[in-house]
Amino acid sequence: MAIQLKKGNRISLKKEAPGLKKVMLGLGWDMATSNSGGGFLGIFKKPAGSIDLDSGVLCLDSQGKLNSASDFVYYANLHHQSGAIAHQGDNLTGAGEGDDEQIFVDLEQVPAAIQSLLFTVTIYQGRQRGQEFSQISNAFVRLVDLSNNQEIAHYKLSGETYQGKTGMLMAELRREENGWAMTALGDGLDPQDSENLLKKYR
Repeated sequence: MAIQLKKGNRISLKKEAPGLKKVMLGLGWDMATSNSGGGFLGIFKKPAGSIDLDSGVLCLDSQGKLNSASDFVYYANLHHQSGAIAHQGDNLTGAGEGDDEQIFVDLEQVPAAIQSLLFTVTIYQGRQRGQEFSQISNAFVRLVDLSNNQEIAHYKLSGETYQGKTGMLMAELRREENGWAMTALGDGLDPQDSENLLKKYR
């Protein structure tokens, strides 16, 4: 059974999944519903609107910095130059069950200079469209062992308010002396940081 993580929880992948080599980070979300103000006592609900969320992974060095623009893997740069990370493509609506976007990582092939993989989700043109994470529900990230398709850990955002936030740091995989560790983050990003991730980590 997968470990259910809460914000700030950290697990050792060497301990929880010995011999782990290839993983999939699955990210998912739904559109929140809001009171329409119509109908009997205004209890009918309507979708908050179509929101395009984009997942990505920042490949950071020991100083928490990107060495080059190619170290940000996302919809416009689907494969890391090392071949260790592969983004499976952009989902424009979040419709459907299960993962909305997936990122595959070959842990053994991640270059030694990369110490941390920071997984992000941002709203495409959130500021311009007046959209924010308070309009998103059921956002989650899960870690899957690709050798057997078993889910190792699952983190679902809950309880926090993200008004005014147009991006999210969802989770981190960090290299340790004897393997990798996963931390559930759930840290909201202001529009300026969401729109300038490359600048923020350069």
